[in-house]
Parts: sequence; C-alpha cells; structure tokens
Amino acid sequence: MSTLTLLLLLAGTLLVTALALYALLLWRRVWAQRRNLAQAESQRRERLAGDLQVLASSLLDSQLPLIEGAIRIKVLLDNYDTALSQDSRCQVFHLLFEATAQVPTHANWKALDPGERRQHEKRFNELELQHKAAARTAARWLLDEGLKHPGN
Repeated sequence: MSTLTLLLLLAGTLLVTALALYALLLWRRVWAQRRNLAQAESQRRERLAGDLQVLASSLLDSQLPLIEGAIRIKVLLDNYDTALSQDSRCQVFHLLFEATAQVPTHANWKALDPGERRQHEKRFNELELQHKAAARTAARWLLDEGLKHPGN
C-alpha cells in the first residue's frame, strides 16, 4: 500500500469518526429535547389536573357559580384530555358552555344595558336549576374517578 493510500484511508477514517461523533452529539440533543418536552407536558398535565380538582371542588362547595365553573371546567378538560372531556359523564359541562357561548364577557358584559344583563342572568338561573344536579354529579365523578384514571 502506498503512502497516499494510507493517508487517504486515515483521513477517511478520521472524517467518518468525526461525523459519527457529531451525529452522536446531535442525537444526544434530540434525546434531551424529547426528555424536556415530555417533562414539560407532564408538568402541564399535573397543573391542569390540579386546576380541575380545585374547580370541581369549588363547584361542589358552591364557592364558584355553577355556570362559570362549568365553563372553566369544560375549557380545562379540553386542554387536559379530549377523551376525558368527551366522556358522557362530562357532557353537562359542554351543554352549559354551548348554552352560554353567546353571552358577552368582561368589558362587553359591563357594557350591556341592565335589561340585557338581567335577561342573561335569568337564563343562567334557569340553566342552573335545570343542570345543577348533573353538574355536581359530573364534578364529583371527576374528583373521584375521572382525574384518577391511569391514562390521565
């Protein structure tokens, strides 16, 4: 074997080794990023589960208005676990959300004239009377079973 062939073989080996080390470095970054994303997702789910527990407990203890609690629970459930959100035992939250979707919020609520506000409040009271038991049952189920499911 000639010197040139040996030098080319050595250069090729060094190049392949350098590329392999660089590929390993890049894969380590990918693995670390995946691990960080999984950890962030786990923390997000834990935070949402905790928020859902607080809301469900507050709804059951009447510390939170039923309509407001149902809306907040529905939105958090959608972000926490769509399968759990679509569970038939949680449908009351969707129903109340949809029944109040057209109601203005925040500054728009304050801008309503008192008559319009009273009409909405009357509708809230009707909805609460009609769905209070189902919402409380759903909140209790979330606390006792829904949020404790192994997939959640």
